[in-house]
Amino acid sequence: MEHPTVTTYSAKQNAVPGEQNPDLRREGGAFRRPPGHGFSASRKQLQHRARLEHQVAGSANQRPFGAPLAVSQMHNSRSPDCEEAPKDTDRLCIPKIQNKFSENLKDKAIPRGDIVVTLECLDFKWDLRLPQLFQSETLTKLYLLAQGGAAPSRGLDMVIRPLSPRKSKERRFIKKMTISLKVNDPMVTEAAFATALKNLYLSQMDVDLDDVLEVLAAAHTLQFSRLLKGCVAMMISALTPSNVTDFYLAGCKYKEELLVTACERWLEVNLVPEVGKQIHLRKIPKDLLQKVLMSPRLFTFSEFHLLKTLLLWVYLQLNYRIQAVPEYETMLTFFKSLPKKSCFLDQEDEHGLMPLFRCLRLHGIIKGKDLDALRRIDFFPESWLLQVTAHHYHSAESGGDMIHVRNFATEAVRVGLLFSQEYATYSKIITVYGFFFEMKGIKNDSTSYSFYMQRIRHKDVGVPSSACEHRLVSMRAERMVRYEIRAQVLVDSQWQEFRTSEVLQKFRFAGRSCKSQVLKVQTVGIPIYVSFSFTFPVS
Repeated sequence: MEHPTVTTYSAKQNAVPGEQNPDLRREGGAFRRPPGHGFSASRKQLQHRARLEHQVAGSANQRPFGAPLAVSQMHNSRSPDCEEAPKDTDRLCIPKIQNKFSENLKDKAIPRGDIVVTLECLDFKWDLRLPQLFQSETLTKLYLLAQGGAAPSRGLDMVIRPLSPRKSKERRFIKKMTISLKVNDPMVTEAAFATALKNLYLSQMDVDLDDVLEVLAAAHTLQFSRLLKGCVAMMISALTPSNVTDFYLAGCKYKEELLVTACERWLEVNLVPEVGKQIHLRKIPKDLLQKVLMSPRLFTFSEFHLLKTLLLWVYLQLNYRIQAVPEYETMLTFFKSLPKKSCFLDQEDEHGLMPLFRCLRLHGIIKGKDLDALRRIDFFPESWLLQVTAHHYHSAESGGDMIHVRNFATEAVRVGLLFSQEYATYSKIITVYGFFFEMKGIKNDSTSYSFYMQRIRHKDVGVPSSACEHRLVSMRAERMVRYEIRAQVLVDSQWQEFRTSEVLQKFRFAGRSCKSQVLKVQTVGIPIYVSFSFTFPVS
């Protein structure tokens, strides 16, 4: 954030009476006394005011130790250097000063009706009370600069001394001060800045979700920590496909790590089931997308679903005017129609997309028709598809052994279940190299769930005929499987995770050996995102 500009006025300005409340008029968002409106004062009061002016002017004309010369001379008409002035105030313990001021002002040394500081910003003027002003670190620094850039050793006492409650009876007048803040962030609008200032006076945050991005920017400019935390919490609890990218970019810009992490975490679970079906997928930056694809917590229904999501993202980048999600066949036709001398990913302009597609586990796409479609669009290098085909051939010939899989964490085949509120039981049947497995979830009661996988026969009740048509059927009595079951659920903006360990188990057709370990989940959250990761090691 660019350092703010400070404008200060000499102590010979008009003073605001500490006990009277003259009529005020509004001027550019601030209150001003009408011309010609004055007030009478006794001789004793005038003498006291003269002494106060002399003391303040005298301290302002002396350069405090460590303070820039331009800051200490408050009577000088030019503003202090905006690059140098804040550096000295940074040496002060701003939170300590804020707390000390708050304690003093709680004693009502300054009447609540009096205006102490006028803030000029965004072509508006706002009159602020000190208890509220000191909640903003930026405004606190500006106030200290206006007091003369007090040095750390004596600045706290020097600034607080005039506000001491013990002298409140003697002091009849309060110096009026104007500070100026220059804002260069285009995200900070007048309405958002006004909302941020309003929240200085509120114990509970009052911000509309539609305005939260701009208010976050204003809170960052003001360094208003309570409002910053409130905006971040609101954004985290309201993540959707339409706003997750904007919230993520704002978190990066203002270095709100909690918000950045929450957006990444939300996308890890919702990229395929939610964002991958909407036009908002287009807005996700490439770097963020790659980070999500590499996460071990990434949820997908299958490797093929993840591939379709990534192809859609590329399609939307190339067709920025399209405002509707196309059918899968439409995408394939588009990529097939592109003029190219080599495959899409090998072209010079698209070579940068290669790291994204290297995150895919193409060997997890088993259906021959899906692989044939990828060959026809000439999207992947031919060597990739030949390698995947060779892996499938050798695995089928060796009884299902996935010899090519060396790293379970990054190469295991993934299958996902999205267990929703209405389900009492939910299952999915898959077939890999002639072996049939059922991934199943059961709702035990309102907060208890069980998830497991089991081996089944191709002739069992419930196995659809389409699962067996033109497929291999293995008659092997045993199949060694390495697997892991993971469940994720969102509760009160916090992700709960449940998982089994990485298990190596021999699956048979009957008895206990046909069923995996059961992942038991106790949660009040819904839906539950369940991922089954598995490989067939050499047996």
